[in-house]
Amino acid sequence: MSETAGVREVKSAARTVELLELLAARGDRPARLQELADELGVPRSSMYALLQTLITRGWVRTDTTGSLYGVGIRTLLTGTTYLDSDPRVRLVRPYLDEASQELGETIHLGRLDGPNVAYLATRESHEYLRTISRVGRRLPAHAGALGKALLAERPAGDLPEGPYAPLTPRTHTTRDALAADLAEIRARGYAIDREEAVTGIIGFGFALRYDTPAQDAISCSVPATRLTPDHEAEIVTVMRETRARIESATAPGGTVNWR
Repeated sequence: MSETAGVREVKSAARTVELLELLAARGDRPARLQELADELGVPRSSMYALLQTLITRGWVRTDTTGSLYGVGIRTLLTGTTYLDSDPRVRLVRPYLDEASQELGETIHLGRLDGPNVAYLATRESHEYLRTISRVGRRLPAHAGALGKALLAERPAGDLPEGPYAPLTPRTHTTRDALAADLAEIRARGYAIDREEAVTGIIGFGFALRYDTPAQDAISCSVPATRLTPDHEAEIVTVMRETRARIESATAPGGTVNWR
Protein backbone atom coordinates (compact mmCIF):
# COMPACT_ATOMS: atom_id res chain seq x y z
CA MET A 1 0.00 0.00 0.00
CA SER A 2 1.46 3.36 -1.01
CA GLU A 3 1.77 6.40 1.24
CA THR A 4 1.23 10.12 0.66
CA ALA A 5 2.79 12.57 3.15
CA GLY A 6 3.12 9.71 5.62
CA VAL A 7 -0.55 8.68 5.36
CA ARG A 8 -1.43 5.26 4.01
CA GLU A 9 -3.50 5.26 0.84
CA VAL A 10 -7.04 3.90 1.21
CA LYS A 11 -7.17 1.09 -1.30
CA SER A 12 -10.91 1.20 -1.98
CA ALA A 13 -10.85 4.96 -2.52
CA ALA A 14 -7.85 4.70 -4.82
CA ARG A 15 -9.58 2.00 -6.87
CA THR A 16 -12.71 4.13 -7.20
CA VAL A 17 -10.71 7.09 -8.45
CA GLU A 18 -8.75 4.89 -10.87
CA LEU A 19 -12.01 3.51 -12.27
CA LEU A 20 -13.52 6.97 -12.81
CA GLU A 21 -10.33 8.22 -14.44
CA LEU A 22 -10.24 5.19 -16.72
CA LEU A 23 -13.84 5.71 -17.82
CA ALA A 24 -13.22 9.42 -18.35
CA ALA A 25 -10.12 8.73 -20.45
CA ARG A 26 -12.19 6.52 -22.77
CA GLY A 27 -14.38 9.47 -23.71
CA ASP A 28 -17.23 8.29 -25.94
CA ARG A 29 -16.07 4.66 -25.88
CA PRO A 30 -18.06 2.84 -23.15
CA ALA A 31 -16.32 -0.08 -21.45
CA ARG A 32 -17.37 -3.60 -20.62
CA LEU A 33 -17.03 -5.16 -17.19
CA GLN A 34 -14.20 -7.50 -18.14
CA GLU A 35 -12.25 -4.69 -19.81
CA LEU A 36 -12.36 -2.62 -16.63
CA ALA A 37 -11.47 -5.56 -14.41
CA ASP A 38 -8.50 -6.46 -16.61
CA GLU A 39 -7.28 -2.88 -16.91
CA LEU A 40 -7.28 -2.27 -13.16
CA GLY A 41 -6.22 -5.78 -12.21
CA VAL A 42 -9.15 -6.55 -9.90
CA PRO A 43 -11.51 -9.54 -9.72
CA ARG A 44 -14.55 -9.33 -11.95
CA SER A 45 -16.89 -9.69 -8.96
CA SER A 46 -15.21 -6.79 -7.12
CA MET A 47 -15.39 -4.59 -10.19
CA TYR A 48 -19.08 -5.39 -10.67
CA ALA A 49 -19.86 -4.48 -7.06
CA LEU A 50 -17.94 -1.20 -7.37
CA LEU A 51 -19.71 -0.31 -10.61
CA GLN A 52 -23.14 -0.99 -9.13
CA THR A 53 -22.35 1.22 -6.14
CA LEU A 54 -21.26 4.07 -8.39
CA ILE A 55 -24.27 3.63 -10.69
CA THR A 56 -26.60 3.94 -7.71
CA ARG A 57 -24.91 7.20 -6.72
CA GLY A 58 -24.81 8.65 -10.23
CA TRP A 59 -21.04 8.55 -10.77
CA VAL A 60 -21.25 5.82 -13.42
CA ARG A 61 -23.98 5.08 -15.95
CA THR A 62 -24.83 1.91 -17.86
CA ASP A 63 -26.78 1.12 -21.00
CA THR A 64 -30.16 -0.63 -21.18
CA THR A 65 -28.47 -4.03 -21.35
CA GLY A 66 -26.36 -3.36 -18.26
CA SER A 67 -23.22 -4.42 -20.11
CA LEU A 68 -21.61 -1.08 -21.04
CA TYR A 69 -20.33 1.54 -18.61
CA GLY A 70 -19.39 5.23 -18.79
CA VAL A 71 -19.06 8.22 -16.49
CA GLY A 72 -22.27 9.46 -14.87
CA ILE A 73 -23.84 12.86 -14.44
CA ARG A 74 -22.29 13.38 -10.99
CA THR A 75 -18.90 13.80 -12.64
CA LEU A 76 -20.27 16.76 -14.62
CA LEU A 77 -21.82 18.36 -11.54
CA THR A 78 -18.58 18.01 -9.60
CA GLY A 79 -16.54 19.45 -12.45
CA THR A 80 -18.88 22.41 -12.74
CA THR A 81 -18.53 23.07 -9.03
CA TYR A 82 -14.75 23.08 -9.42
CA LEU A 83 -14.97 25.81 -12.05
CA ASP A 84 -17.58 27.85 -10.19
CA SER A 85 -15.69 27.73 -6.90
CA ASP A 86 -12.24 28.53 -8.26
CA PRO A 87 -11.39 32.23 -7.64
CA ARG A 88 -8.85 32.33 -10.46
CA VAL A 89 -11.35 31.11 -13.04
CA ARG A 90 -13.97 33.60 -11.86
CA LEU A 91 -11.43 36.42 -12.06
CA VAL A 92 -10.16 35.56 -15.54
CA ARG A 93 -13.47 34.91 -17.35
CA PRO A 94 -14.40 38.59 -18.01
CA TYR A 95 -10.95 39.25 -19.47
CA LEU A 96 -11.36 36.30 -21.82
CA ASP A 97 -14.62 37.82 -23.03
CA GLU A 98 -12.98 41.18 -23.72
CA ALA A 99 -9.99 39.67 -25.55
CA SER A 100 -12.25 37.48 -27.69
CA GLN A 101 -14.44 40.43 -28.64
CA GLU A 102 -11.47 42.62 -29.48
CA LEU A 103 -9.60 40.02 -31.54
CA GLY A 104 -12.49 38.01 -32.95
CA GLU A 105 -10.56 34.83 -32.11
CA THR A 106 -10.86 31.90 -29.68
CA ILE A 107 -9.39 32.57 -26.24
CA HIS A 108 -8.58 29.90 -23.64
CA LEU A 109 -7.68 29.57 -19.98
CA GLY A 110 -5.76 26.43 -19.09
CA ARG A 111 -4.14 24.93 -15.99
CA LEU A 112 -1.19 22.58 -15.76
CA ASP A 113 -2.26 19.09 -14.69
CA GLY A 114 0.79 16.85 -14.50
CA PRO A 115 2.07 16.36 -18.07
CA ASN A 116 -1.09 17.91 -19.50
CA VAL A 117 -2.99 21.17 -19.60
CA ALA A 118 -6.69 21.17 -18.70
CA TYR A 119 -8.99 23.69 -20.37
CA LEU A 120 -10.87 25.66 -17.69
CA ALA A 121 -12.60 28.29 -19.85
CA THR A 122 -12.97 29.01 -23.55
CA ARG A 123 -14.42 31.87 -25.55
CA GLU A 124 -14.90 30.71 -29.11
CA SER A 125 -14.59 32.52 -32.40
CA HIS A 126 -17.45 32.12 -34.86
CA GLU A 127 -14.97 31.92 -37.71
CA TYR A 128 -14.01 28.27 -37.36
CA LEU A 129 -15.15 25.08 -35.71
CA ARG A 130 -13.83 24.08 -32.34
CA THR A 131 -11.31 21.24 -32.41
CA ILE A 132 -9.85 20.44 -29.00
CA SER A 133 -10.80 23.37 -26.82
CA ARG A 134 -13.79 21.97 -24.94
CA VAL A 135 -13.77 22.90 -21.25
CA GLY A 136 -12.54 19.92 -19.22
CA ARG A 137 -10.51 18.47 -22.06
CA ARG A 138 -6.77 17.96 -21.68
CA LEU A 139 -3.90 18.41 -24.09
CA PRO A 140 -0.28 17.29 -23.62
CA ALA A 141 1.68 20.28 -22.32
CA HIS A 142 4.53 19.78 -24.79
CA ALA A 143 2.26 20.26 -27.79
CA GLY A 144 0.27 23.48 -27.32
CA ALA A 145 0.76 27.16 -26.59
CA LEU A 146 -0.80 26.97 -23.13
CA GLY A 147 1.38 24.07 -22.04
CA LYS A 148 4.60 25.40 -23.50
CA ALA A 149 4.04 28.78 -21.86
CA LEU A 150 3.77 27.01 -18.50
CA LEU A 151 6.66 24.62 -19.08
CA ALA A 152 8.87 27.61 -19.88
CA GLU A 153 8.22 28.91 -16.35
CA ARG A 154 9.97 25.87 -14.91
CA PRO A 155 13.66 24.88 -14.80
CA ALA A 156 14.87 23.21 -17.98
CA GLY A 157 15.99 20.22 -15.95
CA ASP A 158 12.38 19.44 -14.99
CA LEU A 159 11.51 18.25 -18.49
CA PRO A 160 10.91 14.50 -18.82
CA GLU A 161 13.32 12.65 -21.05
CA GLY A 162 10.84 11.85 -23.78
CA PRO A 163 10.18 10.88 -26.49
CA TYR A 164 6.91 12.81 -26.55
CA ALA A 165 3.77 11.75 -28.37
CA PRO A 166 3.22 13.57 -31.70
CA LEU A 167 -0.16 15.20 -32.24
CA THR A 168 0.77 16.54 -35.66
CA PRO A 169 3.88 16.29 -37.87
CA ARG A 170 5.06 19.55 -36.25
CA THR A 171 4.88 18.44 -32.62
CA HIS A 172 8.18 18.46 -30.71
CA THR A 173 8.88 14.83 -29.88
CA THR A 174 12.37 15.06 -28.35
CA ARG A 175 13.57 16.69 -25.16
CA ASP A 176 16.25 18.71 -26.98
CA ALA A 177 13.79 20.16 -29.49
CA LEU A 178 11.30 21.10 -26.78
CA ALA A 179 14.02 22.58 -24.55
CA ALA A 180 15.25 24.78 -27.41
CA ASP A 181 11.71 26.01 -28.04
CA LEU A 182 11.19 26.75 -24.33
CA ALA A 183 14.40 28.78 -24.25
CA GLU A 184 13.03 30.93 -27.08
CA ILE A 185 9.73 31.29 -25.20
CA ARG A 186 11.55 32.57 -22.10
CA ALA A 187 13.41 35.13 -24.18
CA ARG A 188 10.29 36.17 -26.13
CA GLY A 189 7.93 36.21 -23.15
CA TYR A 190 5.18 34.06 -24.68
CA ALA A 191 4.71 30.74 -26.46
CA ILE A 192 3.82 30.07 -30.09
CA ASP A 193 2.29 26.81 -31.28
CA ARG A 194 2.52 26.69 -35.07
CA GLU A 195 0.26 23.73 -35.86
CA GLU A 196 1.97 21.54 -33.24
CA ALA A 197 -1.26 20.56 -31.49
CA VAL A 198 -3.82 20.86 -34.31
CA THR A 199 -3.06 21.04 -38.00
CA GLY A 200 -4.20 24.38 -39.37
CA ILE A 201 -4.34 26.16 -35.99
CA ILE A 202 -1.73 28.54 -34.56
CA GLY A 203 -1.76 29.47 -30.88
CA PHE A 204 -0.14 32.13 -28.72
CA GLY A 205 0.22 31.32 -25.01
CA PHE A 206 0.91 33.60 -22.04
CA ALA A 207 1.63 32.30 -18.54
CA LEU A 208 -0.24 34.03 -15.70
CA ARG A 209 2.31 34.70 -13.01
CA TYR A 210 0.03 35.14 -10.03
CA ASP A 211 1.46 31.82 -8.78
CA THR A 212 5.10 30.77 -8.63
CA PRO A 213 5.73 28.83 -10.71
CA ALA A 214 2.77 29.72 -12.92
CA GLN A 215 -0.02 27.12 -12.99
CA ASP A 216 -2.42 28.91 -15.33
CA ALA A 217 -2.05 30.42 -18.80
CA ILE A 218 -4.20 32.13 -21.41
CA SER A 219 -3.95 31.68 -25.14
CA CYS A 220 -5.38 32.85 -28.45
CA SER A 221 -5.98 30.35 -31.26
CA VAL A 222 -6.37 31.37 -34.91
CA PRO A 223 -6.59 29.45 -38.20
CA ALA A 224 -3.27 29.56 -40.04
CA THR A 225 -5.06 30.66 -43.21
CA ARG A 226 -6.25 33.86 -41.53
CA LEU A 227 -3.07 34.79 -39.68
CA THR A 228 -1.24 37.73 -41.22
CA PRO A 229 1.82 39.49 -39.72
CA ASP A 230 -0.36 42.45 -38.73
CA HIS A 231 -2.95 40.23 -37.06
CA GLU A 232 -0.23 38.31 -35.23
CA ALA A 233 1.18 41.59 -33.89
CA GLU A 234 -2.33 42.61 -32.80
CA ILE A 235 -2.87 39.28 -31.02
CA VAL A 236 0.41 39.55 -29.12
CA THR A 237 -0.34 43.12 -28.06
CA VAL A 238 -3.87 42.39 -26.86
CA MET A 239 -2.88 39.17 -25.07
CA ARG A 240 0.05 40.84 -23.34
CA GLU A 241 -2.26 43.60 -22.13
CA THR A 242 -4.83 41.02 -21.04
CA ARG A 243 -2.22 39.13 -19.04
CA ALA A 244 -1.04 42.33 -17.35
CA ARG A 245 -4.59 43.29 -16.41
CA ILE A 246 -5.34 39.84 -15.00
CA GLU A 247 -2.17 39.79 -12.93
CA SER A 248 -2.85 43.33 -11.65
CA ALA A 249 -6.39 42.37 -10.66
CA THR A 250 -5.25 39.36 -8.65
CA ALA A 251 -5.44 40.51 -5.04
CA PRO A 252 -2.87 38.94 -2.69
CA GLY A 253 -4.45 36.80 -0.01
CA GLY A 254 -8.15 36.49 0.64
CA THR A 255 -8.54 33.21 -1.25
CA VAL A 256 -7.74 29.59 -0.60
CA ASN A 257 -4.31 28.67 -1.91
CA TRP A 258 -5.07 25.27 -3.38
CA ARG A 259 -2.23 22.84 -3.96
